[in-house]
Amino acid sequence: MSSAMATRLSDLFGNSRIIAGLLVNLLSSICIVFINKWIYVHYGFPNMTMTLIHFVVTWLGLFMCQKMDIFSPKSLRPSKMILLALSFCGFVVFTNLSLQSNTIGTYQLAKTMTTPLIIVIQTMYYRKTFSTKIKLTLAPITLGVILNSYYDVKFNLLGMSFATLGVFVTSLYQVWVGAKQHELQVNSMQLLYYQAPMSSAFLLVLVPFFEPLTGEGGIFGPWSFQALVMVLLSGVIAFLVNLSIYWIIGNTSPVTYNMFGHFKFCITLLGGYVLFQDPLSLNQGLGILCTLSGILAYTHFKLAEQEEGKSRLTQRP
Repeated sequence: MSSAMATRLSDLFGNSRIIAGLLVNLLSSICIVFINKWIYVHYGFPNMTMTLIHFVVTWLGLFMCQKMDIFSPKSLRPSKMILLALSFCGFVVFTNLSLQSNTIGTYQLAKTMTTPLIIVIQTMYYRKTFSTKIKLTLAPITLGVILNSYYDVKFNLLGMSFATLGVFVTSLYQVWVGAKQHELQVNSMQLLYYQAPMSSAFLLVLVPFFEPLTGEGGIFGPWSFQALVMVLLSGVIAFLVNLSIYWIIGNTSPVTYNMFGHFKFCITLLGGYVLFQDPLSLNQGLGILCTLSGILAYTHFKLAEQEEGKSRLTQRP
């Protein structure tokens, strides 16, 4: 395992383009959390409206990418995309509501529950099998999240409800994205290119029922120039996150992306406590370490299994 990881890391850092891609993803992924939290705390910008702006900016960014021949769009039937577009709305809206209502630590840890839930969904509904070692790593991940939530002095039921819904819809979305890419023979950018405008249309219909359009807190309310700049900036950064995820997975592997994700996880947690003075008890710290150990173990076993699978394929006559 250690030699395989050493080889992977030497290959990785031998390529400056990959380092640049990883840096863009690192900065954009961390910035999007802090900027969104800043907008919620200091401006109180409406959640669904901000999500709608993110979707529109993402689609415009993808439109520019296809004009620059970064990818080729593929014609897809709208009926095949409806569930995916709806789950995309739910995943981003509930994840942002979780960030708005919880501390950054609780928000980040709750997101790690996506991995156990994806494994449950794939086992129950897609008949996919996972090794016992992989299943056992879910115990420290779950225990750490429970410990952190229990001892979080800013714990609130509404925030935890949003976090739970966010994890559930995100897990469904990630499973469906994989299934749709395979079914429709498209890559993630081609899928997002059709999904983003459809999700924008759904939110455009829903926003007037859940958020005010005018007056205090409405999209056409008296927002300061700084608030509008911050919201547009968060939309551009959200697009960079999506683009860099696609680029990293396309040029390295999903495992490299996940390994890199652990580093971002730690920095984002630390930033939450430094920038927003989120309180952190000893028991919460133990919960975070417990979850992190589970995530690292999961990645270790997953990487080992993939290496084993590759070696079996090369050994075949």
